[in-house]
Order: sequence, then structure tokens, then C-alpha cells
Amino acid sequence: MKSLTFLVGCITLAGALSTCGALVSAENEPYWPRFHGPKEDNISTDTGLLRQWPDDGPPLAWTAEGMGIGFAGVTLAHGLVYTAGNVDGEMKISALDLNGRVRWQAANGKACDVQYEGSRGTPTIDGDRLYHESPTGQLGCFDARTGKPIWTLNILDEFKGKLPRWALAESVLIDGDRVICCPGGPETAVVALDKMTGQTVWKSPSADGDPIGYASPAVIEYNGLRMILTMTNQALIGVNADNGDLLFRFAHPTRWEVTALMPVFHDGHIFISSGYGTSGSVLLKLNVDGQKADVEEVWRSKDLDNHHGGVVLLDGYVYGAGHQSGKGKWVCLDWTTGKTMWAEKGIGKGSLTCADGLLFTMNERRKVGLVRATPDKYDLISEFMLPNKGKKATWAHPVVCGGRLYLRHGDFLFAYDVAR
Repeated sequence: MKSLTFLVGCITLAGALSTCGALVSAENEPYWPRFHGPKEDNISTDTGLLRQWPDDGPPLAWTAEGMGIGFAGVTLAHGLVYTAGNVDGEMKISALDLNGRVRWQAANGKACDVQYEGSRGTPTIDGDRLYHESPTGQLGCFDARTGKPIWTLNILDEFKGKLPRWALAESVLIDGDRVICCPGGPETAVVALDKMTGQTVWKSPSADGDPIGYASPAVIEYNGLRMILTMTNQALIGVNADNGDLLFRFAHPTRWEVTALMPVFHDGHIFISSGYGTSGSVLLKLNVDGQKADVEEVWRSKDLDNHHGGVVLLDGYVYGAGHQSGKGKWVCLDWTTGKTMWAEKGIGKGSLTCADGLLFTMNERRKVGLVRATPDKYDLISEFMLPNKGKKATWAHPVVCGGRLYLRHGDFLFAYDVAR
């Protein structure tokens, strides 16, 4: 097995060693426990970040190799960085310390060998436990500090779901004492399991038999009703978070059945988007009456048809990359009206995250861009290329946490210092 290798240590510039020491101390441990962060909004709480980068990018703290092939992003807790990938025929979860050295690896089922082989879902951290769902449906619970397995089951086998064309891609959700996962199919759409044992707590009805899409579920509360939002391959669905009742199904058909955006909820409204120039972006008004809910369309935009790079809602504006109808452009929409504020090619279609009023963007071919988050114009401040080491597309979403920018490319993970 190709071992996980620490390639570049803490930068040996004056003061860098003390900076690294602070990063690994318990009181300063960075925390990004789930895909798109603790609030599911893809916005980091980091401040005091570099407002511009050198021509070759911000300082590279370290590079690690050996996470395996895949597109999973990273999560952070307990002074560790977690991700997943194909390693020697198995889906392996890797835990690295904040200096890029491996602490443990643990198998979670077989490697994913469907088209675009490799990992999809990002590990989820809850207290001292880690949860990960493999592309083939193996849901495992592990000790987050050691990697010791605690329980496992295959959600497709257990609930008679169907493997999507490009395999499962969700990052599971922890809701109180439950882990939420979405097998889809003829028997159910969304399932709640006891997070300590893996036993079924509830399972929702099927959503018209839909297989599940590629989005990760989100939990919201509105007018006293808690619900799980996610995407099947054809629709947005809402499920009662407490008992699994199917509340609504809003059709959102997309070519190739690729619905990958985690639904965005704000102020009684839900935003969804998908690529291929089909349904585009839709804002829906959520109506709640006791234990019942439905949605109605407010506006629709074909300018932003987000593929799988995610979006950010910041100060009343949605930022993200279009696919075909946007011709790969980066787009800003007004949340209330759907008006296109700008649409620019920029660095090309890709993924993003937000921190300190800045958009950290990465296209599908290793180019990274720093963009000021403003509706006035597409303001690209800096750009650079990732080292040409990894293989396949750069589809993993960037993460900014603890003063560092984490970028995954295949078997490699790069950590850049972006704090001033």
C-alpha cells in the first residue's frame, strides 16, 4: 500500500514554528466538522485573512500524499484533518495532524470503481465520533481520534435503495442523537439512524420512487416545524425531522439526473440549483401550517445553473458558478428578486467557499482564485495554479479554517497559510 507521506513541513520562515505550535494547541483547534461547515452555510468564521496573494499563491504550509483517489473535501476537529479516497481496493478514511502527517487510516467498504472512481462524501465529525458514507452505501461510525470502527451498515442493502449513475455523494448529517442518510428508492427517501448504534429510528415514505440525488441533507426549523431538506434525482423534498413524514416533493428535473446542491434555507425561503441548462436556479417560499408544509415558486434563473461546485449566500446575494446556461461563468444573483448582478468567466467553472468577505474559488483544472464578495462586480483579486501533482478534475470543495486554505486534488492535499 502506498503510505500517506508527509512531504512539506511547517514553513521555516521566522515565526512559522510558533504559528504551527498555536495551530495544534487544544484551545486553538480549528473546527469544520461537516461538509460546508458547522452551520451548513459554506462560510468560515475566520477573519484577518490575506487580502491579496503573491503571484504564485499564498505560502504553502504543507502537501500530503496518500489519501487515495477521490473528490471528498476535508473536515477538521480534534487537531486533525479528515478526508477519504480509494486506497488499494478499499475506501479509506484518512486523518492527518495539522502539520500534514498521517495519524490513522481506516477502511469503510470497498473502493468506488464506477465512472469517476474515488470518494465523494466528506467525513462528518460529532463529538468523539466520525461518520462516513462511501459511494457504494457503506455507512460507518468510527472513533474520531483513533479510527477504531464502532458500527457499520450498507444503506442501499438495508433500505433497498439503488446506486445512482455516479454513486452516492452525500455527506451525512447529525441531528441530535440521530444520523441522517438518504438511500432513496421504492421503500424510502430519507432515514434517521441512532448515531450510537446504527439502529433505525424512522424512515420516510418514498418520494415517488425517486432514487436519491447527489446532494447532502440539511436540517432547518421554520415556524416550529423541523425538517430535513435534500434532493432526489428529480426533486427537492422536505421530510419531518422528528418522525420522517414526507412533507413535500417539488419537481426539479435535470439532465443526467444530477442534483448536487445542498438546499440553502434563509428567511422562510429555499434555494436550489442544478446544471446542464435545464431547471437552473429556483427560489421557493416555504409555507408551514402546524405539522404540514409545502413550497411555492418565487423566481427562477437560468443564468446560474450550478452543477456540483456549491453556492454561498452572503448579505442577500447568491454566489456560484454556472454550468451550461451560464457557459461556465461565475454568477451573482439577488436573493430576493433573482436578478443577475453579474456573470463573468473569471477562472472558469468550479467550486467555492467564503471567509472574511472573500470568495475562495477553484476551477476544475487546478486554478485557484480569490474574489471579493460584492454584488457590484466580479472582482478577481488574485489567482494561482495548484502544483501539477494530482490526477483527474479538481472537484473537491475548498475549505478555509484555522487560517489555512485546504485544497484537495486526487491523492494530494495542499494546505496554504492565508492568515495575515
